Amino acid sequence: MWVLTYYVKGSIQLFEFDNRDEAKAKYDKLEGSRILSEVIYYNDFEKVPVLS
Repeated sequence: MWVLTYYVKGSIQLFEFDNRDEAKAKYDKLEGSRILSEVIYYNDFEKVPVLS
């Protein structure tokens, strides 16, 4: 899961996405302060490939 945190006009908005491509597309459209994070749950740890 990917979470986009967007700070605008004194408020914080959160968007959730199932894949990186959707999240990155929205991230690129927004201006201002934004953070794109990948959420990895402990139970799903074995399913996530290790990046090197």
